[in-house]
Amino acid sequence: MFMVVDLLLGGDLRYHLQQNVQFTEDAMKLYICEMALALDYLQSQHIIHRDVKPDNILLDEQGHAHLTDFNIATIIKDGERATALAGTKPYMAPEIFHSFVNGGTGYSFEVDWWSLGVTAYELLRGWRPYDIHSSVTVESLIQLFSTVSVQYSSTWTKEVVTLLRKLLTVKPEHRLSSFSDIQTCSYLSDVSWDDVQQKKMEPGFVPNKGRLHCDPTFELEEMILESRPLHKKKKRLAKNKSRDNSKDSSQSDNEYLQECLEVVRQEFMVFNREKLKMSSEEPTASVSMVEAKAEAVAEDEGESGNLHMCSSVCSSTSSS
Repeated sequence: MFMVVDLLLGGDLRYHLQQNVQFTEDAMKLYICEMALALDYLQSQHIIHRDVKPDNILLDEQGHAHLTDFNIATIIKDGERATALAGTKPYMAPEIFHSFVNGGTGYSFEVDWWSLGVTAYELLRGWRPYDIHSSVTVESLIQLFSTVSVQYSSTWTKEVVTLLRKLLTVKPEHRLSSFSDIQTCSYLSDVSWDDVQQKKMEPGFVPNKGRLHCDPTFELEEMILESRPLHKKKKRLAKNKSRDNSKDSSQSDNEYLQECLEVVRQEFMVFNREKLKMSSEEPTASVSMVEAKAEAVAEDEGESGNLHMCSSVCSSTSSS
């Protein structure tokens, strides 16, 4: 199976928040518009995303937003409602928790618009409207939503606050939860939706094209240099710690990463299916010889291996 996705080099919004990027109202406005189009399309396909958050909104090089990560998305048919407790707690709508604890009628597309409201609030203010962490119990969250009111910055325009209030309405039946609802907002009354669809609107924030918009050392070395990365996590983490402690401060993370990738590029061999097929049709003796060579290569890779050699080269480079 081949999976093809768009190449989005602008990083995700979580990364830019962690880099202390100060998003303006204009930047946030375009993100809301582009996400509204995305959610409207998903709704037309009967899909609830259930995990809208800064981590899952990627930017392209021009700064336009794209919704990704459908790992916990669900499809509901007409008249059906979802009931599973799914999502990332700080971004999950109140009705998801109510449905889990009290049963009831479940939830629908409105939950994604709540998550969009939490995301927009966080982009503008730097923190989320509710102080929610993964360790908070569901019962505590239900009480939180019924007792705590969202505080809006006095520096925000009235139109922005009105939009966020409507997205962060606890009762889903009163919440902005469709593309037609969004279009009626005074804050978005001047938006040309055709221009948004065709990416003609200029983003308020454009990622620097000369930078890598992610943590270059975040599990990358392990995932590309180990044949079974999930089985060697403790060893990899220990190696990372040792490497980081010994790495020359004059060598940047990007330089280190490029050296690792260069070794991988030099050692990478393209799998030739046709050549393998031709080899399998040769006489038995010839096949045996090929198999013997393959086994020798496999044993050699198992003991030292090109990938392990790459790891040692990268490690020695970093410690020099």
